[in-house]
Order: sequence, then structure tokens, then C-alpha cells
Amino acid sequence: MRRLDRYIVSTVSSAMLLVLLVVLSLDLVFAFIAEMDELKNNYQVLQAIKYVGITIPRRIYDYLPLAAFIGSLVGLGVLANTSELTVMRAAGISVSRIVWSTMKPALAVVLLSLFIGEFIAPHTERIAQTQRALEQGAAESIASEQGIWHREGNIYMHFNAVEPKGVLHGVSLFEFNSAHELVKSSFAKRALYQGDYWILQDLKETYIKDNETTRMDIVSRRWDTELSPAVLGVLIIKPEYLSIRGLYTYVNYLVAQELNANTYLMAFWKKVLQPVATGVLVLVAISFIFGPLRSVTMGFRVFCGIIVGLLFKYMQDLLGPASLVFGFNPILATLVPIIISGILGVILLKRVK
Repeated sequence: MRRLDRYIVSTVSSAMLLVLLVVLSLDLVFAFIAEMDELKNNYQVLQAIKYVGITIPRRIYDYLPLAAFIGSLVGLGVLANTSELTVMRAAGISVSRIVWSTMKPALAVVLLSLFIGEFIAPHTERIAQTQRALEQGAAESIASEQGIWHREGNIYMHFNAVEPKGVLHGVSLFEFNSAHELVKSSFAKRALYQGDYWILQDLKETYIKDNETTRMDIVSRRWDTELSPAVLGVLIIKPEYLSIRGLYTYVNYLVAQELNANTYLMAFWKKVLQPVATGVLVLVAISFIFGPLRSVTMGFRVFCGIIVGLLFKYMQDLLGPASLVFGFNPILATLVPIIISGILGVILLKRVK
């Protein structure tokens, strides 16, 4: 029995790895082509290749659930096409035993996904985004397409680039009064973190009063704010690329600032429940092999897997923004597709005799 388990595990694992390599290779090619439109200043072809390379951990994290799902379809499909599943069933091997053997590589994928998503992808993504912004000249320009916006009280902030070790480039601050009128704007080329405050360097300030403006140039000035390098490290990358810990920290910060945290809450629950989603998708793949896709060709089986995977993803992508618009709990946007897929997989498996 152990030899049989190892055989199923090796077959499914090989299929998962093959799917991951194919999908990742295609994604890297398209990502490099997309970066060709972003070339400017010091950001040229070699820098674009480096950027795409640094983002590989994030891309692996993105495609691991798909690799587990399609890999399970392909791996078990190979066993079904060669009648090995039929022989196993005839030898008295239960469906639950085959399901558990198939779930073992899926559990390995879940653990790998958690490790990459928590400790590797957020760090490499932060480095990649910062380096690209600096090479494109973000530190010298007042406005940058790659920058990030943030609000703290009546002050709106824009940062062109954020380095992980507490260095900001291209800092723009816009202060409004209670009547929502702009009273002060500032731009600093750089800001350095000093433990509990920042030092703005090469600062240019403009005061607006009674339709008149006054400008001042200041070498450096202390800047007190609740923003820390840890919080800014969260801001620089998209919510879906953050670690669970980073999302939790930033959600608490937004709540303390009385700001809307639903976007980051949605990303938080999606990441927390991704291991469950991966397991459910693998269960659906197994149920398809024993059910409606048992005797079809490999190409059709992969096609059906891609369709189901896309439907699952689009359902989550649609329910996520819907939770922000209609105000229901973001956790439902993640749970509903998982529950529906889980019920479908269980029903199909129960019909197997």
C-alpha cells in the first residue's frame, strides 16, 4: 500500500511541477514583453530582466493553486487513461485512499505557498518595485506613476519610491483645512527615518493664503507622523502580494486612523483561506476524474480544468469588489466560491460507486 501511495504521489507531484513550469514560463515571457513599454531613464532591458527575475517568487505564489488543481487533473488523468485507477479499484483500494494519496502533494503545495507568501514574495516584491521606481527616475520627479498615496488626518501624502530600510524618495505632502481648501504643499527629495520621526531633506514648501502663495526652500526639517517603515513597506506593494502578518498590521493601522480597511481585509481573508481553496480545488479535480471526466481525452480534461479554475477565480474577483460596494463582510467573498466548489466535489465523489 505504501508503494502504491508513493506511486500516486509521484505521478501527481510530477504533473503539478510540469504545469507550474509551463504556466510560469509563459507568464515570465509576457511580463518581460509588458516591461518593454516601461523603459525610461536608467530602466532599460537589463533592468527589466532583473525586475522580472526578482518577481518570480510572487508569480510562483500566484500560480501554485492553479498548478495543484490542473496537476491533479493531469496526474490522475494519466492513471485513468492507462486503466491504472480501474485496477486499483478492482484490487480493493477505496476511493478515499486514492483521494488521500492525491491530497498529500496538495498539502505540500499549501505549505510551500504559505512559506513563499509569508517570508519571500513580499520581500522580493518590495525590492523589485522600489528598484524599478528609482531606476525610472522617481526620486527626482514630483509626480510618479509608480508612487503611492496615503492620507493621515487632513494631510494627503504621495511617495514616489519607498526603500525597505526607512528611506523615502519624492515625498509630496498636501495639507487641507477644515473647509477642504489647500493651505500648504511640500515636496522633499528624500526622507530618512530616525526611530520615531522622519527628516525631510531638500524641502520646498508652498503656503497658500488669500489667493497668494509663499514659497520656502529648507535644507532639512523634522517630520512627525505615525507612518513607520513597517507600515510603508505594506503600502508599496499591492494587498494581494502582502504577507498575512503585513495585512493584519496595516488593517489595524487603518482602523486606528478611522480609514476604510475593507480592501486589505478582503486580501487578508483571501490569503488566510487560500490553503482551504487549494484543497477544495484539488478535491474538485479528483471528483472530476472519478466522475464526468473519467473517459475523456487529456486535452479536454485540461480544458475543463482551466474553465473551472477561471470560474473560481472570476467568482472571487467579482464578489470581492461587490463586498466593497454593497458593504457585506469581505470574508464571504472568499468563502462562497470555496463552499460551492467543496459541495460540488463532495456530491460528485459520493456518486462514485
